[in-house]
Amino acid sequence: MSTAGGTRLNKLLSQAGIASRRAADDLISQGRVEVNGHIITELGTRVDPARDDVRVDGRRIKGTPERRYLLLNKPRGVVSTRSDPQQRTTVIDLLARAGVDGYFYPVGRLDFDSEGLIIITNDGDFAERVTHPRYQLERTYEAIVEGTPDQRDLDRLRRGIEIDGRRTAPATVRLQRTQESRGGAQSTITITIHEGRNRQVRYMCDAIAHPVVRLRRTHIGPLEDRRLKPGAFRDLTPAEIKALTRGNEKSSSDSSRSRRAPRRPRAAGRP
Repeated sequence: MSTAGGTRLNKLLSQAGIASRRAADDLISQGRVEVNGHIITELGTRVDPARDDVRVDGRRIKGTPERRYLLLNKPRGVVSTRSDPQQRTTVIDLLARAGVDGYFYPVGRLDFDSEGLIIITNDGDFAERVTHPRYQLERTYEAIVEGTPDQRDLDRLRRGIEIDGRRTAPATVRLQRTQESRGGAQSTITITIHEGRNRQVRYMCDAIAHPVVRLRRTHIGPLEDRRLKPGAFRDLTPAEIKALTRGNEKSSSDSSRSRRAPRRPRAAGRP
């Protein structure tokens, strides 16, 4: 184990596809990482990948695996975590059944009762980059809700809803259609948000008294795939991976410029 040179332990775990650097720090703090038989809890520890025996939960870390970036259409009733204490099916179980081995994990979350697109990878740095709040990666959902939201309801969703004492960021909302069901009228709306708060779309719809009946994520940033069946997955193309990270860089730089440079007042008479 190195104290001066070498590789930071959280970076090594990220490169090995164990977790993002931030999540790797959590693993270290929880005492789940060993180096040469000793539990390490000090953040910033450096190791020599060629000489040190590094293990997470007793499992030895073996070099850097081939990077993979998968797009999965998660069915309802599947948990978007690596493991589940209630022994429910996870997105990782779906990969394993298809013969995909290795230490993969989902990028972000999609709740148990929801369906739709989710990214799964073994590249910790990529996962951290895509999920970092400052990049504001858009996610679009198709929600079937009870009743028919009126214009005031839709405008409330667009402006932001207060959830747990904090208002959601402005959203793009559109009423697609209304149809009759056995229980009464139901409406389909699309909602595009920039945040990743837990069950956010469901709470937003609850706040306008039109609870979600069914929720499906249709887009993650520039990604969509309407041909991908529930439970199926595919590798992202190099162009899709580039579009995700390029979009993040643009969002970050645009956000920085907007904070640094106030807008000039418009000249009188200009639109």
